Amino acid sequence: MRLKIFVQKTSPPSFLPQFHTQTCTKNVKKHTVVCTKMQLLRAPSSSALPFHFSNSQPRGRNERLAWVSFKDSAWSSITPKAASVQASASAVSSQTAETDVLKSLSQIIDPDFGTDIVSCGFVKDLNVNKALGEVSFRLELTTPACPIKDMFEKQANEVVAALPWVKTVSVTMSARPARPVYAGNLPEHLQTISNVIAVSSCKGGVGKSTVAVNLAYTLAGMGARVGIFDSDVYGPSLPTMVSPENRLLEMNPEKQTIIPTEYLGVKLVSFGFAGQGRAIMRGPMVSGVINQLLTTTEWGELDYLVIDMPPGTGDIQLTLCQVVPLTAAVIVTTPQKLAFIDVAKGVRMFSKLKVPCVAVVENMCHFDADGKRYYPFGRGSGSQVVEQFGIPNLFELPIRPTLSASGDSGIPDVVADPQGEVARTFQELGICVVQQCAKISQQVSTAVTYDKGMKAIRVKVPDSDEEFYLHPATVRRNDRSAQSVDEWTGEQKLQYADVPEDIEPEEIRPMGNYAVSITWADGFSQIAPYDQLQTMERLVDVPLLI
Repeated sequence: MRLKIFVQKTSPPSFLPQFHTQTCTKNVKKHTVVCTKMQLLRAPSSSALPFHFSNSQPRGRNERLAWVSFKDSAWSSITPKAASVQASASAVSSQTAETDVLKSLSQIIDPDFGTDIVSCGFVKDLNVNKALGEVSFRLELTTPACPIKDMFEKQANEVVAALPWVKTVSVTMSARPARPVYAGNLPEHLQTISNVIAVSSCKGGVGKSTVAVNLAYTLAGMGARVGIFDSDVYGPSLPTMVSPENRLLEMNPEKQTIIPTEYLGVKLVSFGFAGQGRAIMRGPMVSGVINQLLTTTEWGELDYLVIDMPPGTGDIQLTLCQVVPLTAAVIVTTPQKLAFIDVAKGVRMFSKLKVPCVAVVENMCHFDADGKRYYPFGRGSGSQVVEQFGIPNLFELPIRPTLSASGDSGIPDVVADPQGEVARTFQELGICVVQQCAKISQQVSTAVTYDKGMKAIRVKVPDSDEEFYLHPATVRRNDRSAQSVDEWTGEQKLQYADVPEDIEPEEIRPMGNYAVSITWADGFSQIAPYDQLQTMERLVDVPLLI
């Protein structure tokens, strides 16, 4: 088909553009539109265009003359190419504006992660309208109990409003859905709990339950969704320390699950709420009861589950640590030397299980009288734990009749006196727990990753500044499971040649704070503890693939 194409010659007046014609021969489909600079553009139909075509009499076989009839439209709409150029320019302008906003937000540093909030992935749903000067976005933090969320919101408003073209800024605050980074390996009802905090003393009578309950209600007061699990079957304390309206746990007959009771918005589970009082049973039975209570309870979405650990370092404690991967532990002690001895055993137990102890609470430290501070039980137990085991934070609780009375009245002290000295100490403890858990979760989620560009496994063990790379085949060949090594003879069943050099991991998932689960391309699933990864042969010069 031969067409006459109209090409713009000069800038047209407002009433009519000027054209000259050129002829070209081109086999085209049914719909052909006028273009500039001899560039053919196509549209789905002429009705979609700001102009239409009218055909003249044929001047020869397959030859038609196209005349242009303009509708009431601006010159910028004369050709689709011009509209496309304008849209592209608008998109570029919008993209530049978004870049400016993100650059401004990158000035805000998260003190826990040591990096900016853009790199942390906090900025969500960014919408920019540069023409109107409007910017809106959402800051999604790791927990609703973030102690500096108000500071983030204020700083975000200030840095974005400082851009010269911005007139209005809308910032919405939110928190990530509750889920642990290793949810895939947990029982169903524990998969929507972000952090599990163990409050432990390994010795009875030091105020561990008091600390657990008041910490839980402090976190709830900071905006978090919280639950308490009283794991002491022999002597449950929770029914005495809180007073829910419904003092019996209910069963869901269809799902065969436990519905927790609640008090002031905090979910509660204790053997004392099971209508059994205190148990008289052997250790294996107790472990089974704790397992059932913990894993079959419908906890829902929780930011923090506080576990009131029973005294000791035996089967029950190990069962708890194996059933649910603990995020962190808070150690409770008193000034006496005997308390320190038991606490030291507990800290060593958590250390072996790769559970970081983030704080020490020294209870019944001192009291004030006649303008002086007295230490009736001596000093130094808490600070000794901090110094000997490298635990970063120490909190001291005074001897207060109200603190003891609140434990017996069913109303936690931080609820009864939210402005008191004890509540302020627990507020500091709550902030510490929130910050340390966020830092631990970030370290665990990025501890072992696969770099596809380098074709190497990157390892940065939590609480260590060391970073190194491993060849994937080396990691796969060092598997120590029963499928690779005979459990009885120690004979190596997996041979070197069984693993191809170019094998790659398909997925790497954290398992608690001590190991990762690696799923390989051949379908094999491997558990690799951090301790084992640190002993493997490392890559010295990692090739960069471009």
